[in-house]
Amino acid sequence: MDFDVDESAVEPLYPDGLASPEDYWKTYPQNLFGNWTPDQVLRSKMLTSCSDAQPCSIYNVEVKDDGHFNKTAGEKITTVTADSSSYQAFWNELRQPRPEGIRIRAFFVNNLSLNVLKMLGTTYNVEPFFFSSSTNWIPSRYQEDAKAGVGDHITVTLPFICTMKKPGSRSPSVSSVGSAKSLRKTTQEVLEINTQSPLELTHEILLQDLLAIHMVRGKKSSTIISYHPISHLQKTSAKRLQSLVQRTGDSVYWSKLFDKSKDPTFVFLAILWYALYAWDESFEVLYRHINRLESKVLGTNDINLTRELHKVQAYLLYYQQLLQDFHKSVDFVKLTPNPAMHGDEDEDHSKMLLEREVDNLLSEIGRLEGQRTMQSDRLKNVMQLAFATVNIEDSRAMKKLTEASMRDSAAMKQISYLTMIFLPASLIASVFGMNVAEINPGTYETLSHYAEATVSLTVLTAWLVIAMQTESSFWPKGSPWWRRLAWPIYFTATHVQKWCSGRRRGPPLDDQPTIIVVTPPDP
Repeated sequence: MDFDVDESAVEPLYPDGLASPEDYWKTYPQNLFGNWTPDQVLRSKMLTSCSDAQPCSIYNVEVKDDGHFNKTAGEKITTVTADSSSYQAFWNELRQPRPEGIRIRAFFVNNLSLNVLKMLGTTYNVEPFFFSSSTNWIPSRYQEDAKAGVGDHITVTLPFICTMKKPGSRSPSVSSVGSAKSLRKTTQEVLEINTQSPLELTHEILLQDLLAIHMVRGKKSSTIISYHPISHLQKTSAKRLQSLVQRTGDSVYWSKLFDKSKDPTFVFLAILWYALYAWDESFEVLYRHINRLESKVLGTNDINLTRELHKVQAYLLYYQQLLQDFHKSVDFVKLTPNPAMHGDEDEDHSKMLLEREVDNLLSEIGRLEGQRTMQSDRLKNVMQLAFATVNIEDSRAMKKLTEASMRDSAAMKQISYLTMIFLPASLIASVFGMNVAEINPGTYETLSHYAEATVSLTVLTAWLVIAMQTESSFWPKGSPWWRRLAWPIYFTATHVQKWCSGRRRGPPLDDQPTIIVVTPPDP
């Protein structure tokens, strides 16, 4: 948002009621949302992330008023290229009045181009935040322009987790994954844990996908726009999601719902069920991976396993946040009923059906949250087991080191015994080798000189060694250096003082004579 611009003073380029040129869609979003300045649009990256280098494919789904799906429209694929005739033909098609009897028309856009974004945004008055949040993978849910008896706009941008087979496995080929080798290299070399990057398991890869849906709910007809990000990995393509929604019309359960209620929100809710199925499959794959890790931990004490367990635990914590966003998005659908149904005779019945279906989806999300919690707790248990195994191995190693130290101590004792045997002989040899007059006549040194030098040097050494210690029983703790140097004086004075005090107090009571007085008995 540009805070330097007064939003109230900014008006669309073509306000309602004024004629606009034929190609006014090219100035989107400023043509409808004047507060979106060029700088805002640039920083939002919603236009720069689009490209006309590749053709944009648009897959359609149409639901009739009777609740049945139009199979002919489901087989239609519109391809828009950078050629002016191509995108102009698509613009003319969007401007055509919608035929009667169509309750919902859905566009599943693959490789969204700049021209298609502007044309869809202009035709259906789409708030630019839908495209900015979708291109930047920002979880969002909001309602706008709600009018009772007319309709509204609702948007849900929902990241979720899906699974794909790892390249090189025995499953069907995944040749579209162009950078799988670089993905594996990144996983091995980079030590940081990026929970938004794909999680490589034993035979599969868990990666983040996106559901970005904008729905225009109207009284007579509604429109759904599904954005699909460009990716080299096998994420949910527009064609796959369109085929799944198209097959929803063949389901007996959903067909009855579409027949009982005219509320187009049920199709919106059916698309959200796809994210739940992807979550369910991902947790099943992750469960098998944790089983393999647990088996390895039970059979080995490899410290690298604890790193792998910690990485998976970090991803599970991130998945907790995504599941919470999923829960909030479904709650949002429940709390924002279709205002176009206001006053309709089917309003209460449709609201009851919608709340029931939303509660079913919320119950399944709760089950997924329980699976995530169970796997997280199981990982904690396995990590504790891994650390316990490593500690046990360390204890065994320390026991071996202790035993070796004891053997070395026994050997040192034997050496000490040998030293004790030869020490007297060494002393006698040193004494007889002294150059003193008592042993070697003709010299000037005597044994008294040797004794004086030896005692003096021994006393000096003991004094300096004790004085250089930081803590000792010869002085109080924290004494300065001069106090430590004078420790013999204080030590002698203290003991003399104690001796004098004991002399003044006299002998102890036990040493005092005891006088016993015996009184003779009365006659």
